[in-house]
Amino acid sequence: MGEMRRLLEGARIDPAPIAPDTSITALIDGAFQAYNGARLREAAQLFVRRMLDDDVTVGVSLSGALTPAGLGMSCLVPLVEAGFVDWIVSTGANLYHDTHFGIGLAMHRGHPGLDDVALRQDAVVRIYDIVFDYRVLLDTDAFYRQVLGAPQFQRTMGTAELHHLVGRIVAERQRVLGLRRKSLLAAAAEHAVPVYTSSPGDSSIGMNVAALAIDGGQLRIDVARDVNETAAIVLAAKRSGGKSGVLILGGGSPKNFVLQTEPQVQEVLGIAEKGHDYFVQFTDARVDTGGLSGATPSEAVSWGKVDPDQLPGTVVCYCDSTIALPLLTAYALANHRPRTPKRLYERLDGMMERLVREYRAARELRPS
Repeated sequence: MGEMRRLLEGARIDPAPIAPDTSITALIDGAFQAYNGARLREAAQLFVRRMLDDDVTVGVSLSGALTPAGLGMSCLVPLVEAGFVDWIVSTGANLYHDTHFGIGLAMHRGHPGLDDVALRQDAVVRIYDIVFDYRVLLDTDAFYRQVLGAPQFQRTMGTAELHHLVGRIVAERQRVLGLRRKSLLAAAAEHAVPVYTSSPGDSSIGMNVAALAIDGGQLRIDVARDVNETAAIVLAAKRSGGKSGVLILGGGSPKNFVLQTEPQVQEVLGIAEKGHDYFVQFTDARVDTGGLSGATPSEAVSWGKVDPDQLPGTVVCYCDSTIALPLLTAYALANHRPRTPKRLYERLDGMMERLVREYRAARELRPS
């Protein structure tokens, strides 16, 4: 039989009719047969059947306005609580808007055809079809200025430490207000999931840090520490005999930051490594524009970001994350037991020590 004829040995397209009691598992496994529906099925199955093995360290990147749409509460917090997310790289905006919910502020459904001039006059802010009172921004800014002006923040730190400290405070605010499971930052702090921001100045959190600096605040963000800590997380995952997987929601700077860990290890630090083992991305970015957001896993192989031997463990689904993430979350929670949290935040110092040791050993072997 010819190689092409062997394709006919694949599963026959013959789905059962969808019924009122069709489960999320039956829906994805049965009805998502082709095109990006099939890619979503492949992504969900790869995530559950391989990426959630106990020896896989799962990093997640977040771009696009996901938390304003409630996806922090509905999807990301449950994934963290189930031990399905070990570390995160996010835009600062997602973390800033996440904070609204954790301190008791509200966002509302709207629609995309609103008059933005009229909204401005009425002090209403719009994110496409989400609306909220302008005071939500002012109150959240006031919260951050009060928190970041406290003594424990008057020093240099990486964004993982910054977000961990803020997350603990947001968690306490939730408790006092009688809220529960609202904030991703709070859940990450509770489960010791390190949360990084690839561009710390590119959000209202960074803007408030900058304002405090004018007033003499001593908080400074150590971006070099972020680069090395994230590389250390991936190196530790591989050196422990495990694997590294990335779940990429959108693209942009967070995607690059979660993937550049491997070039940092291999190219810059000179440590022998091969790349991430699993790669799942939901994106609406085209590949032919040359941007990082649309770059494929096979292209990432050329940079050392993805292990070339693991390309079968990669899936790109061209689908809005606000559609794909709830489906993926429901599928994962229905089909995989909770994992014991790796609590990587509490292990960062040890992982950094390993990275430094291997870097120094590799440097000694380099030709002079």
